Amino acid sequence: MTSAQDFTTDPEEMKRAFSRFPSGVAALSALVDGQPTLMIVSSLAVGVSYEPPMVSFAAQHGSTTWPELSRTRAIGVSVLGEEHTGKARQMASRSKDSRFAGLATLEAASGAVFLEGAPVWLECTVERSYPAGDHDIILLRVLAMMTDDERNPVVWHRQTFKMLGD
Repeated sequence: MTSAQDFTTDPEEMKRAFSRFPSGVAALSALVDGQPTLMIVSSLAVGVSYEPPMVSFAAQHGSTTWPELSRTRAIGVSVLGEEHTGKARQMASRSKDSRFAGLATLEAASGAVFLEGAPVWLECTVERSYPAGDHDIILLRVLAMMTDDERNPVVWHRQTFKMLGD
């Protein structure tokens, strides 16, 4: 039987516990100084607001990519689809030069970059940022969106990318 003494606030146990909650995975990307720039997030929250349409995500204070993306006019949010599973770790790598290798993309006039094969695309601008411990909560306003019902998203669960079952 579990007791109150079994509860903890240990950061490593917290990470392990949080990994037990499945979450969607999204690529945030845009042209920065003419170069496609991408970061992967598993903290995307959709439905934050419908009027106006807004989503949010959490950016670590130590991120080197978020400061670059945050200064762009628009950011493309691509929910990762099943076909991205094999490239997801590459997109999340610290080596920014290889993140787009072998990926098909679409660039919008706004500078937002989208991944081909995504079940959901959101073209967004940064609305606000809120401090939250070792992260910032970033609120994005959705300018335009598109969905592809033929594609399925992947989820991040127990530190592994997984496909949804029926």
